[in-house]
Amino acid sequence: MLVSIDKRGSVLIPQSIRKALDLGPGSNLELQVEDGGAIILRPICVFGAIKLSDVGLKKLAEARESGTTDLPAWLRDEMDHAEADTNKEIPL
Repeated sequence: MLVSIDKRGSVLIPQSIRKALDLGPGSNLELQVEDGGAIILRPICVFGAIKLSDVGLKKLAEARESGTTDLPAWLRDEMDHAEADTNKEIPL
């Protein structure tokens, strides 16, 4: 698929690809340049840092030591779907 670079240096990703990868305004892409000059863009998720209180750090340490705690549901859900975006086929 042929795309061009505009005067600001932007590259337009065609709508069919954006839709297939569920990309929209604010989506993050990792850019990699391979040997030989190939350019690779990969969708990535960027998560903010989590700062734990002293109580939270203590609970985390206890959970790591015991090995018996369950992960929070929101984290299990994120982990279950973490690879889904990279496994999609892109119609061209």
